[in-house]
Amino acid sequence: MRRVLIVVVALLAALGVAGAVAIAATPAQDGPRAAPPPAGPQLSYQPAANATAVNPAGPVSVRVAGGTLDGVTLTGPGGEPVPGGLSPDRTTWTSSGKLDYATVYTWHGTAAGPGGSAPVQGTVGTLEPAHTVRGTLNIGDDRTVGVAAPIEIQFARHVAGRAAVERALTVTTSTRVEGAWGWLPDEGGGSRVHWRPKEYWPAGTEVRVEAPLKGVAYGDGDYGAADLSTSFAIGRAQVVKADAGSHRMVVERDGREIANYPASYGLADDPERNTRSGIHVVTEKFTDKRMTSQQYGYDVVEKWAVRMSNNGEFIHANPASASAQGSANVTHGCVNLSEADAKAYYDTVLYGDPVEVTGTPVQLSPSDGDLWDWTVPWDEWQRLSALP
Repeated sequence: MRRVLIVVVALLAALGVAGAVAIAATPAQDGPRAAPPPAGPQLSYQPAANATAVNPAGPVSVRVAGGTLDGVTLTGPGGEPVPGGLSPDRTTWTSSGKLDYATVYTWHGTAAGPGGSAPVQGTVGTLEPAHTVRGTLNIGDDRTVGVAAPIEIQFARHVAGRAAVERALTVTTSTRVEGAWGWLPDEGGGSRVHWRPKEYWPAGTEVRVEAPLKGVAYGDGDYGAADLSTSFAIGRAQVVKADAGSHRMVVERDGREIANYPASYGLADDPERNTRSGIHVVTEKFTDKRMTSQQYGYDVVEKWAVRMSNNGEFIHANPASASAQGSANVTHGCVNLSEADAKAYYDTVLYGDPVEVTGTPVQLSPSDGDLWDWTVPWDEWQRLSALP
C-alpha cells in the first residue's frame, strides 16, 4: 500500500513540473491588439460594370459600401449625361431616364471613405434591336372626344409579343370605367390594339393613358421605339339615333333630344347601297368633301360631311335628295340631310360620337371600316385581349 502511494505522489510531481514548463512557455501579452485599417470603398453596379446587350428601359445604378459618391455621371458617346441623381445618403446614384439602343455609356466619378477612394468607372452597352417599332395614339393630349371613342395604338409593324405589350399599358380614369384592350386584325402591315369601355364613356370623364413601350420586346427581335402617353377628356354624351325606317335622324345630348331632322338613307333594295345597321363612330368631318364612285358614276362635292365609318358612309348635305328626305331612302349609303340641317349637326360633332343606325337589312362589320369596336359583344371583346 505504501508503494502505491509513493508512485501516485511521484506522478503528480511530474505533472506539476510539466505544467510549470507549459506556463513558462506562453509569451506575455504586451497590451490591446491594434484595430485593422478601414477597408476602402466597395462599388457595385447595376447592371454589372462593362455589361453589354442591356435593355435600355431597365434601371442603371452604382452603389458604394464604406464611403460616399461624388461627381457621378453616366455619359453617352458625345459626352451627354444621362439624367439621374444621388440618394440622400450619397451612397447610390440611379438613372431617371431610359437609355438609347445600341449605345455605349461610360461611368465617371469617385467613391471616397475613411479607407481611401476608388474611381467610378466602366461602361454600359445597350442592345441593338432587329427593328424599333413605332406606335401612334389616336387621341392627342388635351382633346375632348365623344362617348364612343376607343383608345387606339397603331404599330408600324406586326407585333408578335402582344402579351408583353399589353402588360405595359394602363388606362386611368377619373371615375370608375370598366373596359379592356383588344387586338384587332393587322392593317397595312402593322398591328393595332384598342381599349374600349364596356358601355359608352361617362360624360366628363378624365382619361390618362400610359404606354411605356421603349425597351418592350415585341418578338422577332423587335422592340418598342418610344414611350407613349396622352391625357384627354370625354365630352357631353351626344348620340345620334338614325332609324332608316323612320326617315329621320334624331340627335340626343345627355339623354335629351336636341334635334330631329328629316333624312334619307341608303337604297334598301341594293345591298351595296344600304346604310349599315350598328354603332358607327364619328372619326372626321369636312366642310366640303369630294365623293366619287365609278360603279355608280358620280363625282360630286358635298358640304358638311361627317364621316361615320371608313367604308364611305357620311352624314352630309345633299340637295339632290331633298325631295326624298323624310319620306324615302334613295342614297348610296350615306345619311342625307338638308344643307341647313347638315350644317347644324356638323357644328355639334366631336370625334368619337356614336351614330346608332337601325332599320336596315345589312349589319356593320369589320369589313366596313376601322372603328367597328361596338359591333363586338362585350364577352367576345374581352377575348380579344392577349392576356389570360
